[in-house]
Amino acid sequence: MPIRSSVTISLVPEARGGPFVFWDDLPAACAKANQLGFDAIEIFPPSPGAIEVRGVRKLLDDHGLALAAMGTGAGWLREKLHLCLPEAASRAKAREFIRCIIDVAGELKAPAIIGSMQGRHGEGVDRARALGYLSDSLEDLGEHAKRWNVPLLYEPLNRYETNLVNTIEAGVSLLSGISTRNVKLLADLFHMNIEEAEIDAAILAGGDKIGHVHFVDTNRRAAGMGHMDFEPIASALSAVGYEGYASAEAFSYPDPDSAAEATMVAFREFFRQS
Repeated sequence: MPIRSSVTISLVPEARGGPFVFWDDLPAACAKANQLGFDAIEIFPPSPGAIEVRGVRKLLDDHGLALAAMGTGAGWLREKLHLCLPEAASRAKAREFIRCIIDVAGELKAPAIIGSMQGRHGEGVDRARALGYLSDSLEDLGEHAKRWNVPLLYEPLNRYETNLVNTIEAGVSLLSGISTRNVKLLADLFHMNIEEAEIDAAILAGGDKIGHVHFVDTNRRAAGMGHMDFEPIASALSAVGYEGYASAEAFSYPDPDSAAEATMVAFREFFRQS
């Protein structure tokens, strides 16, 4: 199966200005994604309860789209929850928020993403303990996602967003320490451009552990609007047999439609030929 295209849609008012192509209006975004030829959308919801599964399923079906993934980051952005907080009750609340997103996304045959909700060490939690908390959560939530026959996606972030796991290699090491095999890595090209010596080499090292890709340029604008060299990245993804989505988690620069259009131009250049 060839790599498929996806575009992000944020429904979170507090995320305004963040790296999402479309905003607020899910029906209009689905119509535009269909018009431009995207295969899927990726949704960033404000909460699990904000997604009405039947309505979203109809929107997807009406526009010939799949749901590529669903983000959990609103739990951090709106409620300051994450998986490494010092208080057990707060960690449990964060885990439950993610579990509920897993269930909503699972009904739509899509995985959930743990990115900013992974948290960081500090605030009285040292690195070893934080990694233990994170590993326990991935073990539990990865197994929970299995009931929907989808993986859980875990995203290494750059050093400015977390001090836990910043590279694909570190992500592979983290996953090797848990028993579930239902957690995959999200390879975000923006974060990788900061942290990896060679993005293509990191992808080759990640191999079949990579379950999702955020397709974005060096400046977090749409692919083609920075100076990323996508040819070796596309070759590496082909070499490891990646068959998931290249999902545009990019700024809506200079506007949403232009960012989406630029993404599709780059996607067709580097991936559609495969």
